[in-house]
Amino acid sequence: MDRFDAMRLFTRIVELGSFVQAATALDIPRATATHAIKALEARLQVRLLERTTRQVRTTVDGQAFYERCRHLLRDLEDAESSLAQLAVNPRGRLRIDIHGAPANDLLLPRIGEFHARYPHIELAMGSGDRLVDLVREGVDCVVRAGEPRDSSLVTRRLALVPQVTCASPGYLAAHGTPLQPADLAQHTGVNFFSASRPDVFPYLFEVDGKVEEHTLKGWISVNSADSYKICAEQGCGIIQVPRYGIERQLREGTLVEILAHAPCPPLPHSVLYPHHRQLSPRVRVFIDWVTQVYVDRFGALR
Repeated sequence: MDRFDAMRLFTRIVELGSFVQAATALDIPRATATHAIKALEARLQVRLLERTTRQVRTTVDGQAFYERCRHLLRDLEDAESSLAQLAVNPRGRLRIDIHGAPANDLLLPRIGEFHARYPHIELAMGSGDRLVDLVREGVDCVVRAGEPRDSSLVTRRLALVPQVTCASPGYLAAHGTPLQPADLAQHTGVNFFSASRPDVFPYLFEVDGKVEEHTLKGWISVNSADSYKICAEQGCGIIQVPRYGIERQLREGTLVEILAHAPCPPLPHSVLYPHHRQLSPRVRVFIDWVTQVYVDRFGALR
């Protein structure tokens, strides 16, 4: 086993936490994997892994070597992918991060199309609300809602997504329906916060060509799109959310649009990635595919 193969084996053992699973993933015998790691440790003259009957963990030296291996292997994959044949049929591991609502409602329902088109790309997708350091964590690209704040990244705008203000029929029956944004001072909101914005997001409305901000009092705040919708359906208060995420609820009547004459500004969605002189083919085709998914759903940007 050459050095790059040994490094690739070592990184998979660290990521999977198992010699057996790593050997299976790379289609090599378990004994070969064990011998290769012993030879690697002997060549480096350091212990890389601590083995117990239940798990495999890196030593301090092993963790440092893992980080170097990960970056070296990514550079190697990018160099190989620059070849014309691989540019047409890209391969390799692609790390992406997409917040829950765009992932669950827009991209994952069509992810089988991406795999059918690019079967040699292995996707590792994270989701959630935390901030991601793309360079440090080795993430290739992220899809985000809202105006990007990190000017160190390349931003490609995907769409301006329509939003809607709504509440449950039960809430409106109990508290009345606001007729103007100013009426919201007498109402309760389900407030939303995120890792990038620990204070709650304001409610925005376009009135006479200007954007108004309103903050609603509320007894519950959430940082998950699913929790946000469920709370509204349970009568906890008013929400403001992309329309695509609640089309079923609007259709079934569990949520009702309000203040339609004072629409919310559209919410930008973008894909962001680190600056590189040349995108690797697997990142490029993924970004192109995501862009097409948004065009199919929301139309081309003007």
